[in-house]
Amino acid sequence: MRYSQYLLPTLKETPADAEVISHRLMLRAGMIRKAAAGIYSYLPFGLRSLRKMEQIIRDEMNRAGAIECLMPMANPAELWQESGRWEKYGQELLRFKDRKSADFCMGPTHEEVITDIVRNTVNSYKQLPLNLYQIQTKFRDEIRPRFGLMRGREFIMKDAYSFDLEDAGADTSYSKMYQAYRNIFNRCGLKFRSVEADSGAIGGNFSHEFMVLAESGEDGIVSCDSCEYAANVEKAELACRELQTPVAVQELRKVETPAQRTIEEVAEFLKLSPQQLVKTLIVQTSDDQVIAVLLRGDRELNAIKLAHLLDVDWALMAEDDVVKQVTGAPTGFAGPIGLKIRIIADTEIKGMADFVVGGNGVDVHFTGANQDRDFTISQFSDLRQAEAGDPCPRCEGGKFESWRGIEVGHIFKLGTKYSEAMNATVLDDQGKSQPLVMGCYGIGAGRTVAAAIEQNHDENGMILPMPLAPFQVLLTMLNPKDDLVREAAEKLYQQLLALNIEVLLDDRDERPGIKFKDADLLGIPLRVTVGARNLKDGNVELKIRKSGDMSMTSLDDIIPQLQQLVADGLAFQAGN
Repeated sequence: MRYSQYLLPTLKETPADAEVISHRLMLRAGMIRKAAAGIYSYLPFGLRSLRKMEQIIRDEMNRAGAIECLMPMANPAELWQESGRWEKYGQELLRFKDRKSADFCMGPTHEEVITDIVRNTVNSYKQLPLNLYQIQTKFRDEIRPRFGLMRGREFIMKDAYSFDLEDAGADTSYSKMYQAYRNIFNRCGLKFRSVEADSGAIGGNFSHEFMVLAESGEDGIVSCDSCEYAANVEKAELACRELQTPVAVQELRKVETPAQRTIEEVAEFLKLSPQQLVKTLIVQTSDDQVIAVLLRGDRELNAIKLAHLLDVDWALMAEDDVVKQVTGAPTGFAGPIGLKIRIIADTEIKGMADFVVGGNGVDVHFTGANQDRDFTISQFSDLRQAEAGDPCPRCEGGKFESWRGIEVGHIFKLGTKYSEAMNATVLDDQGKSQPLVMGCYGIGAGRTVAAAIEQNHDENGMILPMPLAPFQVLLTMLNPKDDLVREAAEKLYQQLLALNIEVLLDDRDERPGIKFKDADLLGIPLRVTVGARNLKDGNVELKIRKSGDMSMTSLDDIIPQLQQLVADGLAFQAGN
């Protein structure tokens, strides 16, 4: 492809609404353009990366035995009503009526449609196992779309759905997809972790997220430094050690803590560490419970663990008026002593004594507080957010390391959630009707490209991994008006095309500085510069974008060297 004939509108300045690196660079490098909030057009340069991502997905899905299909974006409401998600999914589901006033939605995911297809086409166990996938546009009406392709409303996703007769077969299907996903992200040249995760609105009883590691990641993850256990912090288990409650030594004493509201402020005022304080959180749940949750002062509540414990859809911090009604004091001074509501506590509290708690009054706390003597805890459970340094629950001696990650893939064991609701059954070998056991498996194709940029960039621009780079080689012609330069560059260009090496020929009549700045911005892995000065000695300049290494290479050697570098780049394994 010739740069002068290509639509590649680079920008010198970063658009004001671009907040994260991938959004900034994809706009500046002419990969995408905004059509509306959370909705983007892929320009030719960006589309090349997207198509490469899609092809890697297809290769590995096909290799794992999945079969490609394509389902409609517009889903009839009756299917979602059958599954019970028409109301439950919430406002992210974009609903509309057609000209006959029939209700539809734009598919954010396709469990209902695929279940309907299978129940009407598969009727015997002999047709199983079955795994169908598609790569298609989805729409979720995010309340705050942001970060470009990282959190858009319209996005391109691969979603797959497996169907088995029984749990053992579903486990096998899940394992195949788990390995296929590892292969996909390894082939993309990305550093990632596969982590245990919560199933969220999709449902199901077991799931893994695939996280591209990046400092800008929205999600916190932890992994063991000694074994393979890794999990999203929302899901991460914590080691359940047997804790004995220490003997109380101190008397309960009310102390004035003027203008000290936060854990840090109170700890500093009392000359204690935050670990010697216990915070009391007043929580409201989806079924209108109001409860108190106790955590060590330096810990954070894991609201998902709490919701699972209480078997509710959600558990959130109570509004200020509810806190005052329950405790008699403004938010920030709650404590367990004297509360008339149910109190549950993180397991860590079981091993504490003589700690500080809120006094349920403005500028008041209690020191020397002790469970059982001063208040009653109705239940202990693992309720805290996992952190670096916490002991691993799966091995002896392992400790958690913490990372930031960008979720790019998510796989679920759905069980019979949808098949039972929608009566998707087959006959087993005894002629008995059985509900299908399902799994679902998603990858954000555009999001993965964006995550690759978040992980691979510098102050000058993108450093795209070879498998996802729109072009493998940038051939820069320093002075197109120089006959020798033009002829040498054209010859190299044709040789590379003949070898199926993806090359962009920068044949623009621009200053070298502009071309080099654009080259760094675009992040094409290999740059070959053809200039009059080096041509006198029969050489061209080779730059490797990732390392920044530059070398002079003869015209005779540059083609085989590029062939080897491209092959090595495509064979790259991230070693996860």
